[in-house]
Amino acid sequence: MEQIQVQIKYRNMWSQVGLMIATLGFYAVYWFYQTALELAELAGDRRAEPALWTILLFIPFAGLYSYYKYGELYEKTGRDHPDRWILWLLWIVFSPAVWVIVQSDLNSRATYTGP
Repeated sequence: MEQIQVQIKYRNMWSQVGLMIATLGFYAVYWFYQTALELAELAGDRRAEPALWTILLFIPFAGLYSYYKYGELYEKTGRDHPDRWILWLLWIVFSPAVWVIVQSDLNSRATYTGP
């Protein structure tokens, strides 16, 4: 069976903080979509719908479903990940924690570590 190389982009945490501030938080939506795409590739889940989940973020209460699906996808990627429900609860209570957890894990798997 052929193994596919998944491209995970390294994202500097401090640069992301600057982008969040400069874009008044819109970078968070971009980050959600891009990392969901990467997680879907890592999990090998062809049925994942990152674009739909991103759109649902703008609909009251539908965003909660998006957070759950994102957590489910993250849980599927292996490595001692927190349960999807814990990640879902973190989205609601303190979302920067989810960003740090997921981005740190993705950075450790990154295939590009450029400047």
